[in-house]
Amino acid sequence: MERSQLNDLMAFAMVARERSFTRAAAILGMSPSALSHAMRGLEERLGVRLLARTTRSVAPTEAGERLLQSLTPALTEIDNGLEALAEWRDNPSGTVRITTFAYAARMVLLPKLPAILLAHPDVRVEVDINDGLTDIVASGFDAGIRLGESVDKDMIAIKLGPDLRTVVVGTPSYFERFPPPLTPYDLERHACIGYRLTTSGGLLPWEFEKDGKEIRIRTSGPLVANDGDLPAAAVRAGAGLGYIMEHDVADEIASGALVQVLADWCPTFPGFHLYHPSRRQSPPALRALIAALKM
Repeated sequence: MERSQLNDLMAFAMVARERSFTRAAAILGMSPSALSHAMRGLEERLGVRLLARTTRSVAPTEAGERLLQSLTPALTEIDNGLEALAEWRDNPSGTVRITTFAYAARMVLLPKLPAILLAHPDVRVEVDINDGLTDIVASGFDAGIRLGESVDKDMIAIKLGPDLRTVVVGTPSYFERFPPPLTPYDLERHACIGYRLTTSGGLLPWEFEKDGKEIRIRTSGPLVANDGDLPAAAVRAGAGLGYIMEHDVADEIASGALVQVLADWCPTFPGFHLYHPSRRQSPPALRALIAALKM
């Protein structure tokens, strides 16, 4: 096989996975127009249409999907072989692709990632932030960071922090107007500030547990947003009750600025975990990232 054809096949796999010439071109370090031209040349040489293009999207055709399935194991082996060479270098190198959600990125990556990049100048990290539970193998990610309860059992999971807890809080002024809820069902009579998941578009349910009984409440109130800062600001202003990570409001609960309710209905749950596919040996760049995040 000629080197140019191998390059085109690798480029096709990137376009098919990313479903975007722009994103694939950025990863490959080439212009979208040059990438599109290369794909048309590949299709002409193979005599089959591999990609279905519209003005807004690109996706593999049935033939392209079949080719992608055939290429993926071979390209993975090539990547693993190249990554193995890094063992012979003094410093870890290579690209690590991670998928996570916004809160985990803020709590886990934001405090440590800049220092990791400075300590390992040959390591490149790509972070994809979304609420969806991404299949990291099918989507070409090296690892993901999620809550422990969301990690598939066939993954290697590394705990990155303590267990977490979500609490229900309101201001003293709010409770001067409304009596505190005694059970989760009482929330139906309260103004509850909601969070809309950016990936699925659904409202985040408020989950509770007591004496082995689990309850999921669909709340309603004056504000719904897909950003955590706006709901938190509305709660602190006294506009309604909030369902917020305890870590973010612990100082305000301690000072009395916020009042916690339904405490006996809010148990802890497994905190942030980095997870990756079961491999005999992880790439050096990923091992370096894991070691730094665990510190």
